[in-house]
Amino acid sequence: MTAREFRSVFEALPFRPFKVYLADGRGVAIPHQDYALLSPTGRTLIVYQDDDSFQVLDLMLATGVEVNGRRSKRVAKKRP
Repeated sequence: MTAREFRSVFEALPFRPFKVYLADGRGVAIPHQDYALLSPTGRTLIVYQDDDSFQVLDLMLATGVEVNGRRSKRVAKKRP
């Protein structure tokens, strides 16, 4: 997954919660835009949890995303 593919889901309007899937099969939920931070290079993603714990993910190891129960890499609308 590229940073561009991630951004297309992350910046979709309206925002829809989604999961990022990693090469090891794990799915990491992103319930709202406030829960994720993409590095300037687009390679590293930090995902926060409700208790302020966080995971640092390498997007080069991401295999796709799931929005509304459907695995996909594309969303039609982006933020202006």
